[in-house]
This record gives sequence, C-alpha cells and structure tokens, in this order.
Amino acid sequence: MKIAVIFVRTAMGLLFLFGSITYLFNLMPQPELQGNVKVFMDGVMATGYLMTLIKVTELVCGIAFVTGRFVALASVVIAPVIINIFFFHTLVEPSGMAIGVFLVLANSFVAYANWDKYQPLLRAK
Repeated sequence: MKIAVIFVRTAMGLLFLFGSITYLFNLMPQPELQGNVKVFMDGVMATGYLMTLIKVTELVCGIAFVTGRFVALASVVIAPVIINIFFFHTLVEPSGMAIGVFLVLANSFVAYANWDKYQPLLRAK
C-alpha cells in the first residue's frame, strides 16, 4: 500500500506541477476556446486573480505531493480545485473527463491513506 500511495501522490503532483508551470510561465500557447468553455473561461479570467490563485495552489500542492511533505494538508487544500476540475469536465467539456475522474480517485486514495492524520480534526468534543 505504501508504494501505491507514493506512486499515486507523485503522479498527481507531477500533473499539477506540469499544469501550473506551463500556465504561470506561459510555456505553451493557449488553445482557441469555443462555446461553453469560452464563456466559462471568460468569466474566470474576468476576475483577474482566480486563475493565478488556482495555479499557484496547484503548484504548491504539486510540490507537496512530489516531495512527500505535508501530503495530508495538500490533499485537503487541493480538494476544491479537484472538485471544480471534475465538474468542469462533467458539465462543460466532457472530453477531459478521464483527468477529472483520475484526480478525484487519486485524491480520495491519498486522503484515505492519511486518514489517521484527519481523525483529531473530525472528533466531536
């Protein structure tokens, strides 16, 4: 199980690192967007800060996953981003559904593997 956790968190971390670095440093040209994807991304970009915040969060959590430090915290912090990725690919652009499903399953697995670290937070007093 330990090797599986290392593999899954590293794969997830590398995916987040790739996505955030290519966006933040503008390493790849952005594809021409159409339809609902364009409307959605126009709204996100209109805020002026949201996409950068998401990508910096992905970068920090990706580093945590790859290095194996603060993995339980990174799993909680990245969860809202993963949920948004999943629903974006479910409702707006189904072509990337595999990435969304992988991230939900991978983060759930990593969270399950770190369940003992969440127990004090979930204990009723």
